[in-house]
Amino acid sequence: MTEGGEPEPAASLRRRLGTRLLRRAHRGLDAVSARRSSAGAPTRGLALTGTVWTGGDSEPEAGVVVFDGAGIVRAIHLGERPSLPHELLVLGGVNHWVVPGIVDAHVHLGFDPGLDEGGSGTVSGLRTGLVGVRDLGAPLRLAGIWQTGRHKPPRDTPFVAAAGPVLTAPGGYPAQSWGASGYAEFLTGPAQARSLVQRLAADGVDLIKIALEPGSVGWPVPTPDVVAAVVQTAHNLGLSVVAHALTQDMVRRAVEAGVDELAHTPTERLSEALIERIAASGLSITSTLQTFFSGGAGREAAANATDLVAAGVRIHYGTDLGNTGTHPGVDPRELDRLADAGLGRLGALRAATEWSSAAAGIRSRSGLIRVGQPATAVLLPSSPLTEPGAWRTPSAICSDGRLTVVTAPLRLPAERPTT
Repeated sequence: MTEGGEPEPAASLRRRLGTRLLRRAHRGLDAVSARRSSAGAPTRGLALTGTVWTGGDSEPEAGVVVFDGAGIVRAIHLGERPSLPHELLVLGGVNHWVVPGIVDAHVHLGFDPGLDEGGSGTVSGLRTGLVGVRDLGAPLRLAGIWQTGRHKPPRDTPFVAAAGPVLTAPGGYPAQSWGASGYAEFLTGPAQARSLVQRLAADGVDLIKIALEPGSVGWPVPTPDVVAAVVQTAHNLGLSVVAHALTQDMVRRAVEAGVDELAHTPTERLSEALIERIAASGLSITSTLQTFFSGGAGREAAANATDLVAAGVRIHYGTDLGNTGTHPGVDPRELDRLADAGLGRLGALRAATEWSSAAAGIRSRSGLIRVGQPATAVLLPSSPLTEPGAWRTPSAICSDGRLTVVTAPLRLPAERPTT
């Protein structure tokens, strides 16, 4: 009620109650974090309750996940709800779901509205349950600002891996388009390619990205011997190589050179023989299907994705943030595209959690909820299998030893220019 006795506006009441819940949650965690028994038993500070999916090939089941004050999973109770300690903060309920957080294996943080041109600000996405991102193309000066490395990410920020600049032929993609301002570095020959990869490794990149993109105008692309030099040098230094290759010829060049991953699902239909070769090589692929649908090339990419899934190729969830139709945070449409490619909705979640967490450059993320491991768990208000849109309004996120209680609905920014 207001001072004059009139009912408090609903929006104001929700904000006030949300703030109170957030303060209570942090007080509860702070209090229990300070308590440890004389026997040294792990502190238990938080319980998330609802339908629990621990990731991998497990099946969802009613239960409770208990974390200590440092965010370590201390117990997973499935079935009948156990008796919980009085001091434990309990969030969730019968309609909620407890699931691992999602990792986006392909973003361009230079187009993240949460960051300014100098690279400062907050990387978007944690408040939708996005616990990790991988930037696949940015100047080193920016990549070095965003990278998480082995340190805890800043509050409200997901883990960030970065490839640094895209390696390309002189005058090649993306230097003639969105990557004109330091987003690309040029490869002039095998010896120079080896030297450039060594320098990037010394500068601390998490992986290497190479562009094999002729486009519709015939941009130059790295020759096979240059691509092979990049891959061999990176592998000798313990780094994986991701290739931007959308056509059959360029995908074949990438496979022959031994790249580890394709940054996109190709948009030119692949032959059955090439798909079998991809599957035999162990090469994985990051999806980025929704942005292709937004740009008009989705049907061919989706058909390739279906064939690749049927052949046993592992596909990571990735949105290509910064391109047509993309928004920061978890994109339910990309999850639907993966489900439609033959993974089903539970398989799509596995691709976005466990498989994306295993993508090159990602550290300290497993995509699983396991006892004794640090948690990257999300409390959703409803089933993500019935409606993937639940990811746009999670109730709480436990990641990197921190609890984030979401008290306001997500507001999507205006769409950014195509990159």
